Amino acid sequence: MINVIGLGYIGLPTALMMAAHGIEVVGTDHNEELIRTLSGGHTTFEENGLEELFQTAVERGIRFTAQYQATDAYIVSVPTPYDKFSKKVDAAYVVAAVKEVLQVAVQGAVIVIESTISPGTINKYIRPLLAEKDIHLAHAPERIIPGNMLYELIHNNRTIGVDDREIGEKVKKYYASFCQGEIVVTDICTAEMTKVVENTYRAVNIAFANELAKICRHDDMDVYEIIRICNMHPRVNILQPGPGVGGHCISVDPWFLVGDYPSLAKVIDESMKTNDSMPDFVLNRIYEIMKENHMTDISRVGIYGLTYKENVDDLRESPTLQMLESMERHLCGNKVKVYDPFVTDEVVENQYHDLGAFLQEADLVVIMVKHDEIRKNTDRLRGKIVLDCHNVCTLDGVYHL
Repeated sequence: MINVIGLGYIGLPTALMMAAHGIEVVGTDHNEELIRTLSGGHTTFEENGLEELFQTAVERGIRFTAQYQATDAYIVSVPTPYDKFSKKVDAAYVVAAVKEVLQVAVQGAVIVIESTISPGTINKYIRPLLAEKDIHLAHAPERIIPGNMLYELIHNNRTIGVDDREIGEKVKKYYASFCQGEIVVTDICTAEMTKVVENTYRAVNIAFANELAKICRHDDMDVYEIIRICNMHPRVNILQPGPGVGGHCISVDPWFLVGDYPSLAKVIDESMKTNDSMPDFVLNRIYEIMKENHMTDISRVGIYGLTYKENVDDLRESPTLQMLESMERHLCGNKVKVYDPFVTDEVVENQYHDLGAFLQEADLVVIMVKHDEIRKNTDRLRGKIVLDCHNVCTLDGVYHL
């Protein structure tokens, strides 16, 4: 039996996938309301195919509880935030989970850390907890993205870091029950580093595109046309600029390297600062466009999109929320209209839940998230002033970053 600890965006799909493929799984989480929801037959977030996978896993016997289980295999998938001052990983949740596991784990058990951590975290914070216990450690960093989780769980390559090759092969069998990608077994520190490097690579490339957008805006050049032409070169692949970077991977993980190697990670540091500056850059664009169009009423500005990326309900590190926080500081209150088809809870002031009502109340519409809904309804933006932060609206006169 495998006890999966932490049933959030990563832990729950992993637990369901293993259970659906014939492994006995018990999912554990301290959030008792979440356990009641899952035990009652309901998932806790939206994701393509998750409901069907959930039903299959339930039929195969998955159980949910707030209690840690006595078994020989654990997967720890709890949050790993970072300290915004030191930029270092906060391993407190992982440490707490492992401590509780050690109270019930049988001799010879394997504890697999799936949470993303900085290089050396297991040696520094987890290994000392084992003392003389006969417990094995492994690191199998997750590699999935909201909106495409289940496909990527099955098809993405995986990395497993271990001290002992035999243990690595044992852990590999768990993941091979569903993973069709290549599963590489290596040492723990290498596994820690590869995950952080993957997300850092993407963050640096996004920052380059965002910096290009700022440069092109300064001299009124079309950054999208420039990128399109540059990408015709066989060895150039520039990403698209955007209003900021959210989620719990690209916006967080690279800071681990900055925190651990402050005198060395200079390019990474500047890249992250560039990405973090984009919500304020969009806010300044809003002010410029309002001034150009003689708009004085900020309440007639409509912000489309609250989530950190398209077609998901995930709000973690959302650029829109970052921009609204900045707006509140400058305006002493949030007066703009906000709408997102994937966010049904009330999370901000002046939030709308109907596209038509939202558009009726907005003269300037800011596309912060490129949900399929807005792509299919760009005609409804005719007659509006539009700031398109993703280059998805083809109407004449649209403003861009």
